[in-house]
Amino acid sequence: MISAILLAAGASRRMGEQNKLLLPFRNTTLLGNAVTSLCNSDADEVIVVLGHEAEQVRAALPEGRFRVVENPDFAQGMTTSIRAGIRAASPQAEGLMICLSDLPFVEPSDYNDLLNAFRTARVEDDHAIVRPVHQGRPGNPVLFSSEYRPLLLAHEKLEGCRGLMQQHPAHVREVEMTTDHVLQDLDTPEQYGTVC
Repeated sequence: MISAILLAAGASRRMGEQNKLLLPFRNTTLLGNAVTSLCNSDADEVIVVLGHEAEQVRAALPEGRFRVVENPDFAQGMTTSIRAGIRAASPQAEGLMICLSDLPFVEPSDYNDLLNAFRTARVEDDHAIVRPVHQGRPGNPVLFSSEYRPLLLAHEKLEGCRGLMQQHPAHVREVEMTTDHVLQDLDTPEQYGTVC
């Protein structure tokens, strides 16, 4: 079983006044697109972590097979949202896929390629970590074996889990992706303007 944790709690300050997750994209919103893609993947459960403007964001969520958890500490950094999602994940989860909601081009097939790679890697290494790369550049989402759950919950660095991967390089499996979907995040009005 693999739990997908979609981080949707940040204030997206670089995008300006408007919450970027609520910006129009593909007949929905950036967040709606991300949620739908994950729900159409082979992830066993999907957890959406809210924080900034949680009520407005919750109201904009599409229908789907996901659960919502709110992170009251979201302003302290991304790691607090990762912890909130992991606490909400099923105890039966053998893998935790940490997903970003501002990667609008990641398709269900991209998620499935990573999920399949993780399932294969875990057979050989119960501490496997799987991350996508495209032409040498690392992207997201990253999948962690459940053995890292205590370390993820105790992780103090506030900007994600890069440090945890650096501490366990022998367990990191890189999956070469055929597209750059896993790299294309939208952080600024200029980036958004080039795709919408």
